[in-house]
Amino acid sequence: MSGGGQPARHGDVTVVIPCFNYGAYLVEAVGSALHQRGGPARVIVVDDGSTDPHTLEVLAGLPNEVEVVRRPNGGPSAARNTGAEHSDTPYLLSLDADDRLTPDALDRMRAPLDADPSIAYSYGHTELFGDWSGRLAFPDPDPYRMLYRSIVSATSLVRRSAWDAIGGFDPDIPRYEDWDFYLGALERGLTGVRVDGVTLLYRRHRGSKVDVDRSGYRAAYRAIRAKHARLYSRANELARESSLGPAERLLYRSYFAWRPIPARIEQAIYQRALFRRA
Repeated sequence: MSGGGQPARHGDVTVVIPCFNYGAYLVEAVGSALHQRGGPARVIVVDDGSTDPHTLEVLAGLPNEVEVVRRPNGGPSAARNTGAEHSDTPYLLSLDADDRLTPDALDRMRAPLDADPSIAYSYGHTELFGDWSGRLAFPDPDPYRMLYRSIVSATSLVRRSAWDAIGGFDPDIPRYEDWDFYLGALERGLTGVRVDGVTLLYRRHRGSKVDVDRSGYRAAYRAIRAKHARLYSRANELARESSLGPAERLLYRSYFAWRPIPARIEQAIYQRALFRRA
């Protein structure tokens, strides 16, 4: 029950948290899903073959309402898919074990999905904490921009029917798998929406996934483009649905498709411009 004696509103949401040796942060991630305004979500933690003794201790001490599913190490995509397979709720959300949801995240993200059955997923903005602070303000899911840049938050609330249609995350795309997922939605005519406000607190620390992914961007982009070749062949069609004009589209795809500046230099400029050290 939630406050005021009302039934918990988010019991139809499963938050899947993959965990591989992230016991240092896991309790915070789990707590953010259980202490949502409107009531707790269902939480499934997928132990992706953890070997760290502290992580195993944390997993054993999680609250009884948290389901722990264990599997051999196979990476975050496979772990997220395993969590989804152990749930039958109409809404799914994947949360990394070192991040946190804001207290009103589910209220914000589910509102458009509850109101419009045609919307497949929703997401909000991201606030950074830890080694860096700042805000990632995501744009609307412009279909043309989505071809050339990952512009949708990796932590979104996804309708179960959309998840099933896409087939979950592809374990063969080890980097930018969320970008691949949203392109899979676009291929199937499934649309999303960005909501106002911050819904995710993203922990920046040494080894954060965003830094690891950025270093392998070009190879990841080639793999994603090859997988979705038919979608990329529709670029001119999707351009008509974009808010970008012709010159803007040229600049956008020229830069973001191939990222000509070396990753380390771009990352330094990006951090200096948008974020500050905590």
